[in-house]
Order: sequence, then structure tokens, then C-alpha cells
Amino acid sequence: MRIFYITLNTDDEARRISRALLEQQLAVCTNWFPITCAYRWEGKIVEEPETVLLVKTQSGYRQAIEEVVRQHISYTNLMAEIPPESVNESFAKWLNAEVPLAAGATAKKE
Repeated sequence: MRIFYITLNTDDEARRISRALLEQQLAVCTNWFPITCAYRWEGKIVEEPETVLLVKTQSGYRQAIEEVVRQHISYTNLMAEIPPESVNESFAKWLNAEVPLAAGATAKKE
């Protein structure tokens, strides 16, 4: 299993990307929520609203997920792939039933 942490500008972007990922069976579940982002840009510290999209999926789908995100946004954003150390059995069963394993990937037994 993998969780992708993706930063976006708006809830609407997160909603559209989520729908596309779910429709293409690239994710079993997504969550998004507002945050405040502070960063350095051209020598200044900037604060602005941002949206985080969490994507729960199988390993091996990074390239396909990045492609879907790029179809919806054109700016530089963060996409971090996080491998959970363990996942509860009922969630893993749901994930395996809804999102096929990527070519070459194997299901991890806990």
C-alpha cells in the first residue's frame, strides 16, 4: 500500500483529481483538507491557503497518479509517496478488492 501526500491550490482541484483517480481505479479512497502553507519565494516568506490531498492506493502507481494530477494542474506542487509500515486487515482487503496490483507488484503480508 502507498499513501500519496499531494499539495494543491484549491478544494475543487482535489475533488476533480480524486474523482479521476477513483474512476480509473488508481485509488481506493481519497481525503482532502485545507491547510496554511508558509514558504520562501524570491527572498520573501509567503503564507497562503493550500489544500492537501491524500490518496490511498497500491504501490506501483506513482507515474499514473502524477499523470492524472498534471492533467488538472500546471504549477509546481509536492507529491510525496509514503509507504505505511502496516495497515489494518479490513482496509487492506478493501484496497486489494478495489485497486488491482500494479504490474510487477506483490501484496505485502503482515
